[in-house]
Amino acid sequence: MEARHERFPCHAWSSTTASIKKTSCRAFRRPPLLPSRPLTDDEIASEVVIKEILKSHPVQTKTPKIAFMFLTPGSLPFEKLWEKFFHGHEDRFTVYVHASRERPGHVSRYFIGRDIHSEKVGWGKFNMVEAEKRLLANALIDPANQHFVLLSDSCVPVHNFEYVYNYLMFTNVSFIDCFVDPGPHGNGRYSEHMMPEVNKRDFRKGSQWFSLKRQHAIIIMADSLYHTKFKLYCKPNMDGRNCYSDEHYLPTFFLMKDPEGIANWSVTYVDWSEGKWHPRAYRAQDITYDLLKNITSIDESVHVTSDAAKITVTKPCIWNGMKRPCYLFARKFYPETLNKLIHLFSNYTTV
Repeated sequence: MEARHERFPCHAWSSTTASIKKTSCRAFRRPPLLPSRPLTDDEIASEVVIKEILKSHPVQTKTPKIAFMFLTPGSLPFEKLWEKFFHGHEDRFTVYVHASRERPGHVSRYFIGRDIHSEKVGWGKFNMVEAEKRLLANALIDPANQHFVLLSDSCVPVHNFEYVYNYLMFTNVSFIDCFVDPGPHGNGRYSEHMMPEVNKRDFRKGSQWFSLKRQHAIIIMADSLYHTKFKLYCKPNMDGRNCYSDEHYLPTFFLMKDPEGIANWSVTYVDWSEGKWHPRAYRAQDITYDLLKNITSIDESVHVTSDAAKITVTKPCIWNGMKRPCYLFARKFYPETLNKLIHLFSNYTTV
């Protein structure tokens, strides 16, 4: 069956039907209401801490930096490409590497000495979230780090450093993917054990590959209440369902706590067009100038629901009120693509 396409900036799902209701962003991101029940002590403490952090002014540093945080099993096959990307901008970035299986061997000076203490990570397990938070904690030690990008070993840059830096630094949002999926791989993963703190109507899904402003990184480190809820009740084989916290914790958390502060798309492109459990992975023969240039020009984010309707929801990527290309990075690329990517880098990253 061909997917049905609907285009609108925000969307919500009816609680009684499987159809999409068009609604305004203001309605979708409803203003705070008086709680329908008394908050628990833990919820009150969480609200107070998060509101105080959001009210705080960003730390002023002479040269704000981006923290590039690599979550990898071992060595990073694209260090030489990242070296080309980083070269000449040494005062505007830092690198952190979390290698979960084996100590990586580095070939680029920008990665040598940048490994952090790492623990084992299993696909779909909560220790994936814990590894992300471990990277954030290490990156937050440097007060000059003002934006935090999570990347995998198969990620590559699709714009030059200057473009990426300006894109992230000159806007006041975090790029956290967040959408409603009423199907079995979305709301079907929700457990009522998350009540009362996490209601099913607030349960969201999104890509794990985030880019955070410093305020939001601090909020994640301060959170224990929702962290614990997801650790206990969003995991594989939970009540006969497979729930993956790296796809649900942050989208749900920020939808509840600061919906106006997130962009609702990830700046890392992933091709899910094959409809499999894992995204398409590019081989050397796939790498062309046209492929890479097409990725850099995509200016709409696309989500497909996992229910029988397979509804495709498309919305523009709005950056500071303007429609802009969505993606700064892309995955998944096999190591064999390295030489072709290096050869094409200067051409496809030209703004």
